[in-house]
Amino acid sequence: METLTVQDIVLSEKDFRKISDMVYEHCGINLHTGKKELVRARLAKRLRLGKFKTFPEYMRHVLADKTGREFSILIDSLSTNLTSFFREKQHFDFLRDTFLPPLLERKRKSRNFRLRCWSAGSSSGEEPYSIAITLLETVQGQGRWDVKILATDISTSMLEIARKGVYDEERVGPVPTLQKNSYLTCHRVSGRKVFEVNKSLKDIVIFKYLNLMKDWPIKGPLDFIFCRNVMIYFDKSTQQRLVARYWDLLDSGGVLFTGHSESLTGIEHRFKYIQPTIYMKP
Repeated sequence: METLTVQDIVLSEKDFRKISDMVYEHCGINLHTGKKELVRARLAKRLRLGKFKTFPEYMRHVLADKTGREFSILIDSLSTNLTSFFREKQHFDFLRDTFLPPLLERKRKSRNFRLRCWSAGSSSGEEPYSIAITLLETVQGQGRWDVKILATDISTSMLEIARKGVYDEERVGPVPTLQKNSYLTCHRVSGRKVFEVNKSLKDIVIFKYLNLMKDWPIKGPLDFIFCRNVMIYFDKSTQQRLVARYWDLLDSGGVLFTGHSESLTGIEHRFKYIQPTIYMKP
């Protein structure tokens, strides 16, 4: 066979199990049988690029790469990096209108002017930059606040995009015009219009590689955590462990935001339900 197409590349049940077991062991992502065709289609493209003819040949290459780069590319290929600015707008409305005003008042009274939060699964950066805009808009004119947002992801390619902070015009569509003018700068690249996030946002967002299954070098307490559309990749026992670790990191009164297709139903936890996808540590 001279040139393999994506359709030509076959993934046996045995090879699928090897891949899914390795991915689960490394980063907790649960690739059940229903994901077999997705795994085959996405990794087949990688096989073609690397001129590998079979999955066993490709997996030997992945395991032989001691830098871990090829395994990172494998994980990138299997992860869905769907995101946008102000996705699930109700979370940002809740932050601005309900959560932040009393939090800022409490902190002012105790002379604590630090705001700390975490975007776990930050993808290409739209989520943490949306959080940054919301926080800066809220504290504007209220004195000097020390604001820091930790943004982590397992995808190194997504982190590279996030750090650059440059997005096509359609990607910044959800950003209100006033905020777009204040926090984004328009450029032209090869004749197309792009927007770059300003230094005021980049200065407060810290992007880091993090595998949620490993140690978290994160110092609490945090005021809130966004972990949205991440737990859907994990089985219940892994979700349970993650939720317990989020609880430990949050300050009293801190909030956990989950994705629209996620809930803590069926998971033992101590969070107080506020509204769908929003949970508070009392």
